[in-house]
Amino acid sequence: MQFHLNGYKSGDPAIAEPPAVGGNSHLKGASPDLVDVLIIGCGPTGLTLAAQLAAFPNITTRIIDRKRGRLLVGQADGIACRTMEMFEAFGFSERVLKEAYWVNETCFWNPDPSQSNVITRTGRIVDTEEGLSEFPHVIMNQARVHDFFLATMQNAPTRLEPSYGRNFLDLALTDAETGDGIEPSSDFDYPVNVRLERIDDSQTSAVETVRARYIVGCDGAHSAVRGAVGLTVHGDSANQAWGVMDVLAVTDFPDIRLKSAIHSAKEGSLLIIPREGGYLVRMYIELDKLDANRRLARDAVTVDHLIAAARRILHPYTLEVKEVPWWSVYEIGQRLCEAFDDGGLAHREHRSPRIFIAGDACHTHSPKAGQGMNVSMQDAFNLGWKLAAVVRGQCTPQILQTYSMERRAVAQEFIDFDRAFARMFSAPPRPSDVTGGDGVDPAEFERYFVKHGRFTAGTETCYPPSLITGQSTHQNLAEGFRIGTRFHSAPVIRLADAKPLQLGHTVKADGRWRLFLFADPESPDARSSRLRAVCTYLAEADDAPIRRFTPAGADIDSVIDVRSILQQGHRQFVLGAMPPLLRPPKGRYNLVDCEKVFCPDPKAGDIFALRGIWRADGCIVVVRPDQHVAHVLPLDAHAELAAFFDRFML
Repeated sequence: MQFHLNGYKSGDPAIAEPPAVGGNSHLKGASPDLVDVLIIGCGPTGLTLAAQLAAFPNITTRIIDRKRGRLLVGQADGIACRTMEMFEAFGFSERVLKEAYWVNETCFWNPDPSQSNVITRTGRIVDTEEGLSEFPHVIMNQARVHDFFLATMQNAPTRLEPSYGRNFLDLALTDAETGDGIEPSSDFDYPVNVRLERIDDSQTSAVETVRARYIVGCDGAHSAVRGAVGLTVHGDSANQAWGVMDVLAVTDFPDIRLKSAIHSAKEGSLLIIPREGGYLVRMYIELDKLDANRRLARDAVTVDHLIAAARRILHPYTLEVKEVPWWSVYEIGQRLCEAFDDGGLAHREHRSPRIFIAGDACHTHSPKAGQGMNVSMQDAFNLGWKLAAVVRGQCTPQILQTYSMERRAVAQEFIDFDRAFARMFSAPPRPSDVTGGDGVDPAEFERYFVKHGRFTAGTETCYPPSLITGQSTHQNLAEGFRIGTRFHSAPVIRLADAKPLQLGHTVKADGRWRLFLFADPESPDARSSRLRAVCTYLAEADDAPIRRFTPAGADIDSVIDVRSILQQGHRQFVLGAMPPLLRPPKGRYNLVDCEKVFCPDPKAGDIFALRGIWRADGCIVVVRPDQHVAHVLPLDAHAELAAFFDRFML
């Protein structure tokens, strides 16, 4: 973490300086009616988006919700490895790790072959593949995740806070390109008119009108924004009812503090998810099958029904429930929207989208794979930096079209997985020597769980080539950084101070692009060094992306952050031998940034070997603001690098 750049300041460095007076910001207590981005919904999706946008003092953001205040008890709890990587970018991963339950192993329980009316453990595996991520799969109450995002927003330059007690009524969109309707204000147009009903305890006007450049509906499975735009979800129900409850209980079940998938012979299935704090446990309990076209009669199911069902499934073990802080019932169903923005509608194909939906407003699925909150927050992480780049005038609005294209494909893939996983979880167990029927071989279920471990960890998402993602022409130069996937972190040592750290942790949620220059074997101070040549090009050439797209007077890394990884050990060089671009003067005092150069960590593993970097020539790995690899290029591919950024940067 870097601070004191523009002068010494005491206190918490996580609290950013507020913007200068007159800046286009949303300070505490303000409720602007003219905004760049209006977010509907304060769930994990909306808060992820708001936290990203709050980092930019020149963006006016407003986030509203029907609720009267912050969430106290949440429904979602699983946090995948990839989501933990995102939390690191926002600066609160360590707090989550300290408080959360770590899912280290998963157990499988099935009917005892000698007496089918009792269950026995049949398998125990590592929950997350070794080396998949530097972070574990963890469990934490959704409300705490909200708290961390709220704190991030409040500490950001804009001091953004939600407007609670507002109900979305409707919206009207004027095509800004035609100039019809709403008059443009100053340099920007605000073509989306939104009406909000004020339902808090205030005595002010009952209806508020907000004009926005962009609106994002993060308002759940019954999204009013989705309906207002004319988008619809499609899918089906599996005719299966499940209950879920958080319990404080006394039991002799031996794996009560391990994630456990339990299949009984005749009483259904149960998934145990230990919660944070050492005592609380969540249980997903299979209820009755539903007839086709029949909905669950929720009023007929009580918490006593859930407890009784859990006891039957756990037989011969006992379960004495002392307290149930939260419980619910639901039906399994997988549904997906045909598009995640209004740009795909037939009569609007001539322009970039203005209205977006994210999270459950786009896709719904069963909760047992623990992916709902994770996929939804990644929707927002994908969209947030793109909105910021367009609003700030850094990128062409065409990049907004990549949001629906990229995230809908991910949602479709997840729904396909979830449909198969939910079906296997609900199927009765059958012996491995029996074929056919509705049952599932317990060994097959365990193999399926292991096979899709990377998918459930969130690390297999791969965006296809597009305006902002390159082709795989030079992929062989960095086989471990597959274009389109997230930048897989690895251990390094910082040259300036010999500090061991994770390279991926330098990619923060600040809207900047990254160029990681993996050096060739030559000494960086040699005339034949490819690293020195590319640094000279980036710093001096007229067509270099850094020179073209960094605003006058801004720090050299304010738009594109360049860092280098040497092949040699950290004791072989001094910082002064590095190219000037890798030790740039910054801030009001022109202080030198000493944290741009890294070396392999011999104790933790050589990053060049771990990530398959071609040592003979080195390479450039281009990383998007959402931590996904955008391109891999040779160090001397100067024209290709410039052409890539020319496609979307302004």
